[in-house]
Amino acid sequence: MTMFRTTVLTALLTSAALASPALAAGTLRIGTQQEPTVLDPTSDATASISGMLAHNVYEALTTVDESGAVQPNLAKSWTISDDGLTYTFSLVEGAQFHDGTGFDAEDVKFSFDRAMAEDSVNPTKKIFEPIESVTVIDPLTVEMKLKRKDAFFLFNIAQGAASIVAPESAADDVTHPVGTGPFAFAGWTRGDRLTLEKFAGYRDADSVSLDKVEFRFISDPAAATAALMAEELDAFPGFPAPELLEQFEMDPRFKVVVGSTEGEVILALNNGKPPFNDLNARRGVSYAIDRNEIIEGAMYGRAVPIGSFYPPHGPAYVDLTGMYPHDTAKAKELFTESGLEGGEVTLRVPPFPYATRSAEIVQAELARAGVTVKVENVEWGFWIDEVYKKQNYDMTIIAHTSPNDLSNFARGPKYFYGYQSDAFDNLWDEIKTEADPAKRHELEKQAQTYLAENAVHAFLFQLPKLGVYRDGVDGFWASSPVLFQPLAGVSIQ
Repeated sequence: MTMFRTTVLTALLTSAALASPALAAGTLRIGTQQEPTVLDPTSDATASISGMLAHNVYEALTTVDESGAVQPNLAKSWTISDDGLTYTFSLVEGAQFHDGTGFDAEDVKFSFDRAMAEDSVNPTKKIFEPIESVTVIDPLTVEMKLKRKDAFFLFNIAQGAASIVAPESAADDVTHPVGTGPFAFAGWTRGDRLTLEKFAGYRDADSVSLDKVEFRFISDPAAATAALMAEELDAFPGFPAPELLEQFEMDPRFKVVVGSTEGEVILALNNGKPPFNDLNARRGVSYAIDRNEIIEGAMYGRAVPIGSFYPPHGPAYVDLTGMYPHDTAKAKELFTESGLEGGEVTLRVPPFPYATRSAEIVQAELARAGVTVKVENVEWGFWIDEVYKKQNYDMTIIAHTSPNDLSNFARGPKYFYGYQSDAFDNLWDEIKTEADPAKRHELEKQAQTYLAENAVHAFLFQLPKLGVYRDGVDGFWASSPVLFQPLAGVSIQ
C-alpha cells in the first residue's frame, strides 16, 4: 500500500512539474495551510490573520525581529519612566493609511481605546489590561500610563492584535483591511487566495522589493507538494508534509530550511468537566502517550518533544519530558483510580496534518491503556465555535503559536482549557511584573513545572517551521518568534 501511494504521488508530481507556468516578475506566491476567517487581527485569534497581514498590511507601534527582540515601527522611539509605569512614544512622520488617510497620534489612541473597550472583541484583550490611560500629547507623541509594571508590554504591542487602525476604515477591516504597512489589500477569493500589492505611498517604499504577494490556501500535503514541484508556488514557509522534505532537499530548484516556532503542540484536555477534571485521569493520559512514537509517526522525526508549555529554544526552558515516561501499565492504574478505565472520550481535531496524524497515534496509545478514543476530524470553523468558544470537547490537539503564552493558564475557566488555579494565577502575576530577565526566567521555570506536575494537558512536541523555497527567494525567517512574517525584506529573482 505504501509503495502504491508513493508511486501515484511521484507520477502526480512529475506531471505537475512538466506543466510549470511562467513566473510573473516581482510576484511572490506563498502556500499556506490555513485560510483566515476574517482579515482583521484585532477581531479574531486565527493565527493565519496575523501571519499574513500583521506588519505587511497593518503595522503596530513596535515590531519584533527574527531574534525576538523588540524594534521600532510606527513608534520611532520611546522613553520609560523610572517607575516603569509611563511610556512616551514618538511616532514616525509621513506614514499614511492605504486609503490616503493620514496617520497620527489620534489613530493610536483610537486603536488602543477600541481594544480596551468593555465591548471589545479583540482576541487578546488581556495584553491591554495593564494600560490605565492613553493620552495624545501632540500629533506625533502618545503617552501611555500603566496600572502596574508589564515585562512583556513592548513585545505584546508589536503583535497583530495591537495593530493600528483608523476610525475611518476600522469597521470594514474584517473584509477589506486598511493599514499603514508596505502592502495594501488587493483581493480575497475565499477558498483560493489572498492578494496583496506593494503600497506606493509607503514611507519607505524603495526598500520593498516585491510588487505583489499571493497567499494560496492549500491544506492538503500532496496538493502542496504538487504545487511547489510545478513551480506554481515560490514558497511554503509552513510546509505540511515532513515526509516529503527529502524530495525537495535533493532537487536543486529548491532549498529546505528547518527552523523553530513558538508553537507548543498539546493534547489539550478539558479540565472543566469529567473525566479530565480529575488529576489521575489527566496524569493517566500523560503516561499513556509516547512522544517519540507521535513525533516519528506524525512529523517523521522532525520535531522536538516537550514536557510542559514552553519552547525548548527559550531562555527559561526546563526539560520535563521525563516526568511522565511512557508507561501503559501506570496509565491503566491511574485510569482505574479515576474511573476512566473502560470508558470512552472524544478527540476533536482541526484539519492540520500535525493534528490529524497525531490523533490516530494517540487513539491507539490510549486504547492500549484501556480507554476508547473516538476521533472526530472537524473543519476549522467548527473547531473555533465548538471547541474554542463553547468548550464542547473532551480532548483536542492544537499548536499554540503565540509567544509568551504561559498566560493562557491564567485566563480562568471560561478559556477553552476549562482550567483555573489560584496558585498559577499568583505565579503568573509575578512573572508578568518582573522586569529582571534572570528572575523572570526562574519564575517561568516554576510555572512550567507546576503545569507538568498538574498534567493540565499532555504536552507533545514543539511545532517546527518547515520551509520550502524556490531557488532565488530570499529574506524569509528561518524560525518564527512571532506569528507574523514581514515580507518587506523578502526578494525574488
